[in-house]
Amino acid sequence: MRKVYDENLKDYIYYADKPVISVREVKALPDYKLLLTFSNNEQRIYNAAHLLNYEIFAPLKPQNFFILAKSNGSTVCWNDDLDIAPEELYENSSPVVQ
Repeated sequence: MRKVYDENLKDYIYYADKPVISVREVKALPDYKLLLTFSNNEQRIYNAAHLLNYEIFAPLKPQNFFILAKSNGSTVCWNDDLDIAPEELYENSSPVVQ
């Protein structure tokens, strides 16, 4: 994985050479959380609230748009322009305790 600082975004962008893990299923939960099922069958909760501080993720603020989250077979996306890297989702999520 490469970490590159983007001057326009004023933030880091992470590039993966190839996905190690992918998102099979996603369900939007209240408070900007996502219930994720990964390719290894592990379920985890990702809190996306911190992303709302970034301009690129501003479209997620309306809950009626956020709940449209879907898996494209690799990661979570909302449309052709808005997605989150599967590595970010996995590394910064919490295991579901059953």
